[in-house]
Amino acid sequence: MRRFLVDRASIENVNVVQQEAELEPPPNVVNEFNPNEIVRDPVDVVKARLGTMRESGWNNFFADVQGFCVAKSILVPNMDDEIPVRGRSRAEGRTITNLHHYRAEIFYVAIDKICVEMDHRFSEGSNIILDCFSCLDPKNSFSKFDVDKLARLADIYHADFSDDNRGTIRDQLETYVLQVRRNASFSTCEDVQSLAMKMVQTEKHLVFPLVYKLIELALILPVSTASVERAFSAMKIIKSKLRNKINDVWFNDLMVCYTEREIFKSLDDIDIIRTFTAKKSRKGHLPREVLQVTPLYTSLPRKHHYETGLPKVVEEATG
Repeated sequence: MRRFLVDRASIENVNVVQQEAELEPPPNVVNEFNPNEIVRDPVDVVKARLGTMRESGWNNFFADVQGFCVAKSILVPNMDDEIPVRGRSRAEGRTITNLHHYRAEIFYVAIDKICVEMDHRFSEGSNIILDCFSCLDPKNSFSKFDVDKLARLADIYHADFSDDNRGTIRDQLETYVLQVRRNASFSTCEDVQSLAMKMVQTEKHLVFPLVYKLIELALILPVSTASVERAFSAMKIIKSKLRNKINDVWFNDLMVCYTEREIFKSLDDIDIIRTFTAKKSRKGHLPREVLQVTPLYTSLPRKHHYETGLPKVVEEATG
């Protein structure tokens, strides 16, 4: 039952996210906002619904749990029975009720962890970027288009836009939205991807290069975010407790080899070894037998792995 409580809370969170993705907020949430205001980011709405569920959703939630347990012949404990406090010595004689244990120590904690995870993944800076990129949505004749927010993206991604670009992007955005709203071919665009394809077909990407650069940034944002997630996962694998004093250069080389391992699989180990030996003369030379052995890391002496910077050579060998 305890496991089901946590899983059920996670399922409820997924259902909330799916409902908000359909842009159909519940009536009790809509009343909290100005009717004339368009809520572009459902993250705050999801947090509000989770807060409502935490404050007043226990009774309905527990009724669903009871129904599930009865259907699966799972014993439901009496909520008024007292049990020893977990993590404390039984000799102290401290007890709590089952109701307090399941509601305060499991139900509330599960919802709080979901909210903390959302705050971690959807920080204030991330919400601002997502809100700005949502203005590129071509639905309903570019109804969400906002010049100020899109121009703000040029300041956020300042490395991709020069000072001259940031000074002229507003004029380009205003001219762009007037043209695409009058062009009937853009009325069929349903998302940013179809908008980018239509701009290339009509050669608007040459007329409005700064706007097209914003669209490109919007398209690569999910890919770059996923790449960062994979990189952090790789960091936990490479930099373990037994290898916690690794320097930054060596660590970066290992990260490249691990994250781009699909590319390295296509490389010939013999070419990498020859490039490595031709770099410069070293105190320890590779034996000739190594050139006739296929596996790279199993054939090299262990000291070469840590002292000679082999991953850097592999990175350079990829071109």
